[in-house]
Amino acid sequence: MADSQRPLPPSSDPDSVKPKPAVTPHATGAPRNEHAGATTAETPAAPTAQPEPSRSGRGTLRVLSMLWPYIRGFPGRMAVAAALLVIAKMATVYVPYAFKGIVDHLDPRIAALTVPIALIALYGVLRLIGSLFGQLRDTVFERVSQRAMRASGLDAFRHLHRLSLRFHLDRHMGGIGRDISRGTRGVYNLLGWVVFNIVPTLFEIVVVIAFMLRKLDWRYAAVTLVTMAVYIAVTIWITEWRTAGVRVMNEVESLANSRAVDSLLNYETVKYFGNEEFEARRYDADLQRYEDAAVKTESSLAVLNGAQALVIAIGVTLLMAMAAGGVVARTLSVGDIVMVNGWLLQLAIPLNMLGFTWRQIKQGVIDMEHMFSLMDEHAEVRDAPDAKPLVTRGGEVRFERVSFHYNPDRAILHGIDFTIPPGKTLAVVGETGAGKSTLSRLLFRFYDVTGGRITIDGQDIREVTQDSLRAAIGIVPQDTVLFNDTIYYNIAYGRTDASPAEVEAAARAAHIHDFVTSLPQGYATAVGERGLKLSGGEKQRVAIARALLKRPVALVFDEATSALDTRTEKIIQAELAEVARGRTTLIVAHRLSTIVDADEILVLERGRVVERGTHAELLATGGRYAALWALQARQPREPLATDNVV
Repeated sequence: MADSQRPLPPSSDPDSVKPKPAVTPHATGAPRNEHAGATTAETPAAPTAQPEPSRSGRGTLRVLSMLWPYIRGFPGRMAVAAALLVIAKMATVYVPYAFKGIVDHLDPRIAALTVPIALIALYGVLRLIGSLFGQLRDTVFERVSQRAMRASGLDAFRHLHRLSLRFHLDRHMGGIGRDISRGTRGVYNLLGWVVFNIVPTLFEIVVVIAFMLRKLDWRYAAVTLVTMAVYIAVTIWITEWRTAGVRVMNEVESLANSRAVDSLLNYETVKYFGNEEFEARRYDADLQRYEDAAVKTESSLAVLNGAQALVIAIGVTLLMAMAAGGVVARTLSVGDIVMVNGWLLQLAIPLNMLGFTWRQIKQGVIDMEHMFSLMDEHAEVRDAPDAKPLVTRGGEVRFERVSFHYNPDRAILHGIDFTIPPGKTLAVVGETGAGKSTLSRLLFRFYDVTGGRITIDGQDIREVTQDSLRAAIGIVPQDTVLFNDTIYYNIAYGRTDASPAEVEAAARAAHIHDFVTSLPQGYATAVGERGLKLSGGEKQRVAIARALLKRPVALVFDEATSALDTRTEKIIQAELAEVARGRTTLIVAHRLSTIVDADEILVLERGRVVERGTHAELLATGGRYAALWALQARQPREPLATDNVV
């Protein structure tokens, strides 16, 4: 009787099962093309998809060693599952032996023919035990598999949040999401195939060979061993050859998902430029590469199936010929040949599944490789071993001779020096690329400075924990990206343990409470993907409320009004000034009219401070700031606009 196969394939033929693409044209809304194979050739404008470099050097044992910590926490369940496995398999192997006794007692050549009631009952009990204990083993081990899948996925998710901003800017989030999804699925499937197929099969083979040596002779055991050895060698050799195609399929699938997610997230941009067909062609190029790889992989499957069938057929034929010869020579009874046939059938089923099982294990290893490679990535910015929580007093922010470069050959900041006293406001202006926004990223420690240091209340931010540092600073960014959830959720994200009253108080301070309560669903109103259901001014007010709820000692306004029209900018600017009163504030500004009241203004040019002073002082100097002021003053005023309504 075959062992229960937990992750059973949907097809009755195990070797016909193959990995299915998770991305199809219909899954992402791309138009169906009945002549997809010709599309790419006819549209050379579509760029050829290039998968990410494969990190496939990790061997199966390496991946299994990384998986072990996720399952070793269940020694009791593993011991019980092992005991149930032994009982189930011993009962399964004894079934043909019991059947032999029944047949021998029913042999018409025996004069004293009797009905072997006990043996018939034993036969039924053994079959029941083999099936029942196998199911119990599955149930006991299921918690281990599910917990391993959950824990590995959670570790990968947490690790991605610990990685630096540089890592996330260099990656496609859609592809990373697919890597994690496939990786956690691979953890579950790998455990299932190893624990519920490989281990039971090997154990059953050992027990059957032992019975053959005891009940028959060494020739049966030798033929069985040779058959299995050849079968396993052929399976592994051909499967390894096919693995390269599976890797290409996975890589192209990840790239296709990344392209699809990126295109759909930028839906409006695609529409603005009428590039729907361009996006479809580019996506189809990836799908065609997947199609080509899948066809090659499926074709090689026929080679594997044929080789496996040939080995099994030869082995089974030899064993049955030997058993039949034994019956003719009267060295074996009719029951013996029935017993041998039963054992052969029991071995043939798991052996037939071995090829599919090995491929599934390899597939699971491949799926886990990318997820574990993500977990091997080292965070560029880490807490110091002796890092302590930031102790805030007044909130003084100081940049001391700060230099920074993203790449060694491209310096961004050169010896930046300034101090923001507690409760004061400092503004930074300059042309695009001068390094203004880099200041806020360094303050939040998304990157570490490459020279000098940044302190808050005299504490080097590299010597305090990142959590406490970021908890002390609030930010209203230029591009306010909201979660696809409710207004309440997006405001409460500033401090997830805040009470509804505190969320409402923050909304009132940001002057958005009245607008929210005027909506039919109030704070439960959904804002849409990236907050697209709100206008720019409404999103900025949500961002202000979120920052206020955080109760920061310092605030950063990173060009918070540059994307707004003039009227909305004036309104939001007044709210920002009210919010900043009494707080240490850093303003990164594009429009100079928004910072005339700042206590100090720095003018950056190519990463260096070229001017500093108040608005009046800088105008009187007649330098770079005065030139920028005059240039912006000559620009035409923008038409007034009103905010949208959800």
